[in-house]
Amino acid sequence: MFNDIGPLELVTLIILAVLVFGPDKLPKVIQDVTRTIRKIRDFSDSAKQDIREELGPEFKDFEFEDLNPKTFIRKQLDNEDLGLKEIRSGFDLKKEMAEVTDAVHGRDPESASPASSASASGGRLDMTKKPGKPAVDDRPPFDADAT
Repeated sequence: MFNDIGPLELVTLIILAVLVFGPDKLPKVIQDVTRTIRKIRDFSDSAKQDIREELGPEFKDFEFEDLNPKTFIRKQLDNEDLGLKEIRSGFDLKKEMAEVTDAVHGRDPESASPASSASASGGRLDMTKKPGKPAVDDRPPFDADAT
């Protein structure tokens, strides 16, 4: 619960608690806080148990941590049954981006292949180069009402 609190911060919190509540009332406040935290945990565990009972036996392996999107995605990416590793290995993002760039700039993909431009720059595409200026006839008409 308090994994990211360092020793200096803990000492500061203790000093603040002594100053705010006083040395006489501090043990009672600590007991009240721990009792409240214990009640909240019991209530949470009870609610989890009720939900598991209501879901039935087909959800016996259900974990509430799976509701966190990061945990869910991580588990699904590690799952071998889905075949996502084959899909991920068959997808070349650099090639796809080069094809999109060529399509946007109106270049023929065969004449400006990513392999030829990538080999000239050491295996990387140079996205800082500006394309040649289009001819005046290639520009779309300016519509002042659309801006």
